[in-house]
Amino acid sequence: MKQVLQHLRTGQIELAELPAPLVRPGHLLLQSTHTLISAGTERMLVEFGRAGLLAKARSQPDKVKQVLDKIRTDGLLPTLEAVFSRLDEPLPLGYCHVGRVLEVGAGVSGYQVGDLVASNGPHAEIALVPTNLCAKVPAGVDPAQAAFTVLASIALQGQRLIEPTFGERVAVFGLGLIGLVAVQLLRANGCEVLGIDVNPQRLRLAEQFGATVAPGGAGGDPVAAAMAFSNARGVDAVLVTASAKTDEIMHQSAQMCRQRGRIVLVGVVGLNLRRDDFYNKELTFQVSCSYGPGRYDEQYEQAGRDYPFGFVRWTEQRNFEAILAAMQRGHLDVSPLITHRLPHAEAARAYDLISDDPSALGVVLEYPQQVERSPIVVVRHDAPAGPTGGRLGVIGAGNFSKMTMMPALKRIGADVEYVCDLNAPAARHLATKFNAGRAVTDASLVFNDPAIDAILIAVGHNLHARFVCQALEAGKHAFVEKPLAMNLEELRQVLDAAARRPDRHIMVGFNRRFAPHIVRLRELLAGRSEPLTMIFTANAGFIPPDHWTQDLARGGGRIIGEACHYIDLLVHLTGSRVRTVAAQMVGERGFATRTDKMSITLGFEDGSLGVVNYFANGSKAYPKELMEVFSQGRVFRLDNFRKLTGYGAANFSSMSLMRLDKGHQAEFAAFVERITKGGPPLIPLGELVNVTLASLAAMTSAAEERTINLDREYGAALAT
Repeated sequence: MKQVLQHLRTGQIELAELPAPLVRPGHLLLQSTHTLISAGTERMLVEFGRAGLLAKARSQPDKVKQVLDKIRTDGLLPTLEAVFSRLDEPLPLGYCHVGRVLEVGAGVSGYQVGDLVASNGPHAEIALVPTNLCAKVPAGVDPAQAAFTVLASIALQGQRLIEPTFGERVAVFGLGLIGLVAVQLLRANGCEVLGIDVNPQRLRLAEQFGATVAPGGAGGDPVAAAMAFSNARGVDAVLVTASAKTDEIMHQSAQMCRQRGRIVLVGVVGLNLRRDDFYNKELTFQVSCSYGPGRYDEQYEQAGRDYPFGFVRWTEQRNFEAILAAMQRGHLDVSPLITHRLPHAEAARAYDLISDDPSALGVVLEYPQQVERSPIVVVRHDAPAGPTGGRLGVIGAGNFSKMTMMPALKRIGADVEYVCDLNAPAARHLATKFNAGRAVTDASLVFNDPAIDAILIAVGHNLHARFVCQALEAGKHAFVEKPLAMNLEELRQVLDAAARRPDRHIMVGFNRRFAPHIVRLRELLAGRSEPLTMIFTANAGFIPPDHWTQDLARGGGRIIGEACHYIDLLVHLTGSRVRTVAAQMVGERGFATRTDKMSITLGFEDGSLGVVNYFANGSKAYPKELMEVFSQGRVFRLDNFRKLTGYGAANFSSMSLMRLDKGHQAEFAAFVERITKGGPPLIPLGELVNVTLASLAAMTSAAEERTINLDREYGAALAT
């Protein structure tokens, strides 16, 4: 299938050949008929992409600060690599979509194959959309007009926040697509409307919809026009749908309001507000969030968890339905807003229109009736340069694969035959950038290919154990990014699968074992005659409680998902397994918001003692990882995997690297070599199980405030 992508670094618009998505539970698979290009939001994205690096930086000062913080902690080169990698990533465009149902995902009701549906899908021939972001198009509504549903819902949500009453006088500042839709909706609500814009064509359209109009900018005086419109009383409310850098629009909006008037911002304008504007009249100001309650709530949008109708009357989806009903009844007519219709194949020309043609307003893309539904796109037709042996399949094209795994595999010359992800643009991008053989959206293609020797898994934590088992059952070696499992039941499943295929390796991405500093530290600790005492402090950084890694069902929490790294490192340094775990987390508030601020004390079988401090409440300017190892009159301090310092150590003072190196490349090189040349697993399965159990025990210990002996706690359970 084909989809419109934008390359952020250059601004280039590409109609890319991508693997088609597969239907998922809670989703609809739609074959597109029409999509609408948003002349506001999408034009801003195109202009941002076409701007130079300096202009990009100036437009996003918050991002610049994040880059500077990262340079201080990780160094210049890794930071630049991260920035350019992000800019290289193609951005799917579009969010105003209409298509017919190809397949209905499990758990979805009310839809049948062939139904015409409006959604926030992208400019793609086939779109996979969560059901809460879909609404059935009623009979009599033209599909091209139905493509305005999502954009019109943005106007509707702004209007709902104004709470207009019959007979009120409302100014709409900015008569783009959203503003012109808002004019009609306010008129249908019984309001008198003043439309303000600098474009004469759009002023004429607003008049056609029943508005009084006034020129903005240098060509007119919107405040005077509003006073005349309101009989010198001031308008009851202003809906700002303009896109401009100036603060003057907000100042004029305040000036034209009556005492205790309301201003709602839907567009993007300068917000250096003047206090007197709002103080003297006691004005209220609110920013509208997209197309209604549920927006950016992952539980609503992705998991399909609806809000109770009686408490949240107008959600995103219910706003979609209201817009479509207004179209069906004739209360909303968007046909005059359609200025151009182009085939999907001419998408690049369509974006040139919205950027260069002042008359372009509603640009609709039309789609072919027959499309390619293959879940696979061949990217490389020849063998990779410098193969190391072993044919690999990568499942997961998220940040870890993009920033770490695929670059490392490319540097060692690994033969990656597949990159698989449900996100088709991400899969195609990684496969193309790193010269992989194929981009696919169907993981079964990877598991079932007899030529694949090993599968590298970098997906959501809740899928790790399942995919490891599938890889083993398919006769593949399995490399899984941590954690191995999120609970005892998953761990049992992995052990059962491993018992059935003892000739296949399981490797967990505990890369720090392979870091140069750790290799050297192990050499320095070799031959010790006493137990170690160790302190590892992770300045983990804040992640919102609603992030997927904090979700115990999807991510397992940050201790199981990330602190396992540090537990494994201490296991590696001692050469001994964890025997006891005692953990404590900060007090107050709920369990989920406390687990990422925890201190974990580990007792090892050889008598060593380790403490892992995992703290999410520190500064990003401070190093992320610090470790101290005390051994027989010596102390070794590792600063953020850039400098190892020895105190009291004969023949060793320090070891520094020009750049941070946490061992990823060495880890992947060792794994590929092991599966091709043979030998025992890089990490014994018993150690992987021990680290997993220690991570699970830390969560239990912190919750129940008790010390856990791993053998007594889990021995019987695992034996069964």
